[in-house]
Amino acid sequence: MPCTDVIIIGGGLSALVAAKKLSKHKNVIIFTKSTKTSSNSYMAQGGVAAAIGKGDDWSSHFEDTMAAGCHYNQSDQVRTLVQQGPAHIKQLMKEGLEFDRETGGRIALGKEGAHSQRRILHAGGDATGKAMTTFLLDQIQDNVAIIEKEMAVDLITERGRCRGIKSINKNGSVHYHFAEHTIIATGGVGSLYKYTSNHASVIGDGIAMAYRAGVELVDLEFIQFHPTMLYRDGEVLGLISEAVRGEGAFLVDERGRKIMDGVHPMGDLAPRDVVAREIFNQIQQGIDVFLDISPVSNFSKRFPTIHRLCQKHHLDRSRLLPVIPGSHFLMGGIKTGRGGETSLPGLYAVGEAAWTGVHGANRIASNSLLEGIVFGDLTAENILSKAPSLFVNHPAAFTNNQAFKGTLPQKDAIRSMMTEYAGVVRDQRGLTKLKKWLEESFDPHGPITIDKRETAEKVNMLTVAWLITTSALARRESRGGHYRTDFPVSSTEWENKRIIRRLQKQAAVI
Repeated sequence: MPCTDVIIIGGGLSALVAAKKLSKHKNVIIFTKSTKTSSNSYMAQGGVAAAIGKGDDWSSHFEDTMAAGCHYNQSDQVRTLVQQGPAHIKQLMKEGLEFDRETGGRIALGKEGAHSQRRILHAGGDATGKAMTTFLLDQIQDNVAIIEKEMAVDLITERGRCRGIKSINKNGSVHYHFAEHTIIATGGVGSLYKYTSNHASVIGDGIAMAYRAGVELVDLEFIQFHPTMLYRDGEVLGLISEAVRGEGAFLVDERGRKIMDGVHPMGDLAPRDVVAREIFNQIQQGIDVFLDISPVSNFSKRFPTIHRLCQKHHLDRSRLLPVIPGSHFLMGGIKTGRGGETSLPGLYAVGEAAWTGVHGANRIASNSLLEGIVFGDLTAENILSKAPSLFVNHPAAFTNNQAFKGTLPQKDAIRSMMTEYAGVVRDQRGLTKLKKWLEESFDPHGPITIDKRETAEKVNMLTVAWLITTSALARRESRGGHYRTDFPVSSTEWENKRIIRRLQKQAAVI
């Protein structure tokens, strides 16, 4: 049986950061079910947040992160994120990663939703994720094996410890791979929904595998919907970064009315859950919503990726871009400690698949790449500190479940049901209907053996959809990315008042 020191499932930023550090001391293999550039990290238009600007500091970044997360965040983890983040960014720059600069050579810092300071670094305008992942891929190419188009479908467990993965390769063959340490870095759940900013492959595979192995999961009801997906004729065309609003763009209805006026003290740069709900409410009333980009100077140079997207769909001559909210980021996930450890020894999680507690009920803009960097590094550090364990590569006890039988719903049907009943807003009736439909489709508690990729993807989608739905039913309140119309927001009004007081305090100092 193949055996290595560390297996990493997924190839996004957090996986690459961990692999880079680990590969200096251990043998590392990365498995991706698609290609090494098919990740949300690679697609990320927004930048990476770090308090490196003049007059900014970690405490301000900390306060903004906590506020956006409705103070549901784990404060010690947030402190780790914002305190260690700047040093990691500076180290990457020292190694040769280029961030965008102003004419005078100073790092250009943008402003995005819920941030009180300009602290967002970008690379290539709106291609930060591509720049960062490409940079790291170049750094690890000689030291890390990357196996593309091989899907991990389950974890191998033996005597209460994770021992590796079961996978299906591009030819449909089933394989077992053993490792001393296994890291889940499979991203979030965006493509469980009809409208999403995520790569099509991101359907919660790692979370489903962890669930089947009995690993602790938390806060799966907290899903962030990005307010501004470019939308036309019932189809999402791509993402319009929040950085566009940070440079002056604003949301309007079909009559030109600014829809965020009076909704939140931060207006168009309010936390994403607030903006997404307002757009959703307008659309539910039959009102089209647009992003007015006319205030943004040099739009094509500042946002080349978005400009090319608009050109492709013949929207480049319009100042009004039609938008709709789309599933963007999962704040919950596999529960981890500071060093990525999960409730199953030998198993770790990083990136969006992991719950580190830094995002609370709603992620602030551009903290996701920073989380991947900081906690990817801490997870590698944790693994390197471990003494070897007794290793037994025997999968027999794991593979004696019943093979899956039956007809599963089509993927589009799952996405439509999730969008309608577990989307931007939810309620008891819709969630109950969705839960019943999911349980009629498959048994979320039944032991199964998966030996086909198409079956694996559908089972994972149904599993994670059921987990999200049951979690949303259990949380009988509205908070951040989880909004139930039958339990009106308990925190937003309080949070608005708190933000107003802070803005007034800042104005008094100025």
